Amino acid sequence: MTAAAPGPQELLDTELAWWTSSNEYFGAAVAAASKTEAGDLPVDPRELRNALGRFATGVCVVTTRTAAGHAVGLTVNSFSSVSLDPPLVAWCLGRKAPSLSAFSQADYFAVHVMAADQHALSMHFARPAQDKFAAVKGEFEAGIGEIPVLKNPLARFECRKASVVEGGDHLIFIGRVERFLYSDRPPLLFHAGRFLDAATGSR
Repeated sequence: MTAAAPGPQELLDTELAWWTSSNEYFGAAVAAASKTEAGDLPVDPRELRNALGRFATGVCVVTTRTAAGHAVGLTVNSFSSVSLDPPLVAWCLGRKAPSLSAFSQADYFAVHVMAADQHALSMHFARPAQDKFAAVKGEFEAGIGEIPVLKNPLARFECRKASVVEGGDHLIFIGRVERFLYSDRPPLLFHAGRFLDAATGSR
């Protein structure tokens, strides 16, 4: 099933103006929360990661293309819906990620929600490689802005980058959904540091 985000150009301009105003408040809130105060209790990063890992999430592959034409992609589980009107989604990328520069400079990106039968492809994009697309070119086609998009994900959101918000050791990428599609299949999940098949419960 496919659909396109509706709205004439004047509505789009109004929505983006509203989001710019709202994002100033959101960005300030994140910045304030990121500051370390003198009275803050110490937090063990490893134990915090373990605790956060108890929250089961979906698995996504995010892609873009550099100005030089190089396809870039990675596996994340930090994806979230933000707003239906305007249609906004968000995901997070670590400041030390090799792909940070590519996504920071790109105008478009695509978020692919992965199905349970795409475990191997999700693992492929989770591993570092010089060219992650060389062995899986047949799985992709050209999307909006010529970014590589997966042909058969559980869901796909092709986005124009709306803003980037600083959040501690990560950057939060906000995208306006321009096109999307989805199918009805079991999702791939991530829990306690491991992939989980939602249909079978196997890891």
